[in-house]
Amino acid sequence: MLTQQTIEKLKNLGYIGMADELMRHEQQPNVQRLSFEERFGMLVDAQTHYVEQRRYLRMMKTAKLKQPDACIENIDYRSTRGLDKGALQSLFQCKWLENHQHIVITGSTGNGKSYLGCAFAQLAIREGYSTLFYRFPRLLEDLATSRLDGSLPKLRARLSRFANLVVDDWALSPLTNNSKQDLLEIIEDRTGSGSLVITSQLPLDKWHDYIDEPTYADAIMDRIVHRAHTIELSGDSMRKLLSPLTETKRRASK
Repeated sequence: MLTQQTIEKLKNLGYIGMADELMRHEQQPNVQRLSFEERFGMLVDAQTHYVEQRRYLRMMKTAKLKQPDACIENIDYRSTRGLDKGALQSLFQCKWLENHQHIVITGSTGNGKSYLGCAFAQLAIREGYSTLFYRFPRLLEDLATSRLDGSLPKLRARLSRFANLVVDDWALSPLTNNSKQDLLEIIEDRTGSGSLVITSQLPLDKWHDYIDEPTYADAIMDRIVHRAHTIELSGDSMRKLLSPLTETKRRASK
């Protein structure tokens, strides 16, 4: 009875992890033979894990990743993709986040850029870095809308609060003079204080022409490229390789 009262008090105080762990102790006689310090340490560990898991789930929900199941452990390193496993392993240490650097992932459509970008985003969240995912066309839409309704400063302030901003499908939509300026301001807000993960079908050496205005192009490129780790993917479309239809055609051709 005393233990049940303690469990209820822990729950009322918000220590759900400790309460659940204490209930498990009641069902495991061997645990009760441990010292007070050992059992208390187990309760604290359980509460810590509970808090961290809740924070992770909250941050994942806020991030709105396009592929929330993407993770670095499941990256496909087949040779045709051109991935340098050693280089990626160094990025998994997250020094780029700590040093407010960027990652730029380029390659043709379907070869896994978005998955890799989301895997880095999920890793950032696991390490406690707040993250937000945006498809580039939607970002431009939101910037244009916020300009019209006067909420642009509020949107920029919100974006700047995230330690890591993922921009998927960069250069997929045409730029206006206003969007060029808005992008420059967003990137400037992150200089020295946040990171970017950018995926794009357009090779990095074509970005300057895409922006198509020397002043903005130079400023944007300077703030991204000189602080970026670049990954260039190659090979066939991963969607094609993993499609059940592709496997059916392969078997039919044998």
